[in-house]
Amino acid sequence: FYEKSLLQPLWDSLRLNYTDYLRSPLFPIVLTVSSYFVFCIPFLLCDIMGDKWPWVQQFKIQPSRRPTASALLHCAGVTLYNHVFLVLPASVAQWVWRPPADLPDQAPSLLELIAGVIGNLLLFDLQYFIWHLLHHRIRWLYVTFHAIHHNYSSPFALATQCLGGWELVTVGFWTTLNPVILRCHLFTTWAFMVLHVYVSIEDHCGYDFPWSTSRLIPFGIYGGPSKHDVHHQKPNTNFAPHFSHWDKIFGTHADFSFSSATK
Repeated sequence: FYEKSLLQPLWDSLRLNYTDYLRSPLFPIVLTVSSYFVFCIPFLLCDIMGDKWPWVQQFKIQPSRRPTASALLHCAGVTLYNHVFLVLPASVAQWVWRPPADLPDQAPSLLELIAGVIGNLLLFDLQYFIWHLLHHRIRWLYVTFHAIHHNYSSPFALATQCLGGWELVTVGFWTTLNPVILRCHLFTTWAFMVLHVYVSIEDHCGYDFPWSTSRLIPFGIYGGPSKHDVHHQKPNTNFAPHFSHWDKIFGTHADFSFSSATK
């Protein structure tokens, strides 16, 4: 009962005051897109300020490589285009076949929320590892769908969703379907979506800060920005989006030979 009461006031406030918004099929899209650009802003400022913030640049994984203004605008444009012309129509179409979601009276317990978020991250990690590996191994898939994401060998935050339309749709499909498969509470689903957006951006940010998720999780379980940076330099390694175990099992794991700690 104590665990359930922890999130209940917040859940009651949301469902009683914002019912129409939360039940809309557009809400998950608005939540994830707004979260994406909000989370990108701090890293974007680090890129723009450059040498004016030397205390930040000491954590740059590739200090000699910074995104140009044209690269930033290109990635922002691709992201907006995909969401306006692909994600938004797909979300609107849901009104035809999917009724608005009912909001349960009871909030999830804190443990249920944490377990649900971790479960979704692990399931997505497996799905994307397989998808990612296939799109690197099969030349046609790589050239047709995935190559746009590898235009930049030194990733940066806004490059996170600089994807081909097919890739964005499949990633969105798994992100939406997995909480249904795991029978998660809506609050858990939204928490997973927001966290998933953040860690995806962090993987691409180009900075290995002391508070990066991979440094907070011990034993090298979580890959983080340095690991994904290696993937953009050596595209046949580190296919898993977040964790390290699948790459280690299938022999595609590669450690980075440099880190912010050694600079």
